[in-house]
Amino acid sequence: MSNHRQYLVQLDGLRFIAVTLVMIDHWLGQANVLPLGYFGVNLFFVLSGFLITRILINSKQRDTELGRGHGHSLKVFFIRRNLRIWPVYYLTILILALVRFQGVRLSFWWLITYTTNIWIVIHQNWLGAIDHLWSLAVEEQYYLFFPFLLLFTPERYFLRMLWSLVAISFLLRVALFVTDAPWMAQFVLMPTCLDAFGIGGLLSWLIIYRRALFDKIFSSNTLLLGSLVLYVVHLYFLITVEPARNVFTDVTDRLVTSVFCAAIIGRAVLGFGQPIKWLLENEVAKYLGQISYGLYLFHNIVFNYYHTQPTYITMRVWRKATSVLPFLQTTSVFQLVYFFTLTVALAALSWHLVEKPINSLKDKFSY
Repeated sequence: MSNHRQYLVQLDGLRFIAVTLVMIDHWLGQANVLPLGYFGVNLFFVLSGFLITRILINSKQRDTELGRGHGHSLKVFFIRRNLRIWPVYYLTILILALVRFQGVRLSFWWLITYTTNIWIVIHQNWLGAIDHLWSLAVEEQYYLFFPFLLLFTPERYFLRMLWSLVAISFLLRVALFVTDAPWMAQFVLMPTCLDAFGIGGLLSWLIIYRRALFDKIFSSNTLLLGSLVLYVVHLYFLITVEPARNVFTDVTDRLVTSVFCAAIIGRAVLGFGQPIKWLLENEVAKYLGQISYGLYLFHNIVFNYYHTQPTYITMRVWRKATSVLPFLQTTSVFQLVYFFTLTVALAALSWHLVEKPINSLKDKFSY
C-alpha cells in the first residue's frame, strides 16, 4: 500500500475516532470526567487545518505554474467546501425548525449564518441539544478568511504566517483569562481556536516544503510519545487544580491538545503500524470516518445527557425496549449501543441519499 493510500485511509480512521470521542462525551455526561469531546473536536480542527492548508498550497502552486490569478482557486475551494458542508446542514436545520426542535427557532438566523458560537458568547448559555454546532460555525468562519490569507501571502512568508496564527490565538486566550472574560469566549470563538488550525497548517507546510524532515520527525515515535506525556501531565493539572476554570482549562489546553493531535495526524500520514493500523484501516472504521460529518451532526439530536427530555421520542422507545427486555438496564453500555445504532443509521441515510450524490458534483470543479 502506498503512503498516499495509507494517508487517506488512516485519516478516515482518525475522523471515526474523533467523532466517537465526542459522542461518548455527550452521551455519558457527568459519568465521564475526561475531556473526550474537547479532544475529539480539537482533533477535527487540527485535521481541517492540515487538509485545507495542503489543498490551498497545492492550488496556489498550480496557479503559479499556469500563470493564472487566484480567483479560480478561490471559486473552486468555496464551491467544493459548500457542496460538502451546506446541503445536509441546512436540510437538518430546516427539518428541526419545522418540528420545533429545542432551541432551533430561537437561534434560527444564527444557525443559518454559522454564528451560533457568537450567540453562545453573547448569551453565556448553550443552545440545548444543538449546542455542538458551535464547532461547525468555527470551521465555517475559518474557511471564510483563511483561503484569502494563504493564497495572497507570498510563499516565503507561509511559515511565519502559520506561526502567527498559533501565537495570536494563544495570546488572545491569555488576554481573555487575565481580564476575567467569560470562559465561553475562549472556548467557542473562532480566533481562540486558531492555534489548532495553525498547527495543522504547519504539518502541511512540513510535508510540502520539508518532506525529508517531516518523515524523520513522524517516522519515529519520539514526538508522539513526548506529546502524549505532556498531554497526560497537563490533563492531571487541568482536572486537579482549583478553581475549575483555571489557566490550564482556559489558556494552555487547546495548544497542548493540538500538539498531541498533530503528532497523531503526522504519524497517521506515514501510516501507523499494527495494531493501530488495523484500528484505523478496517472497513468499519473507514466507513464511519467517511460518514463522520453526519455522525457529528446527528448524535446530539438522538440524545444529549444534559438536554434531552424524558418525553423525547428516542427515550420513549428506549423505555419501551427496556420494559420488554429488562436486561438492557443492567449496564449503560446497552444504552450507548442504542444511541450509536440510531446515529449511524441516520448518518448512513444522510450519506447515501444526500451527501454522497451531491458530493459527486465536486468532480466537476477541479483545482
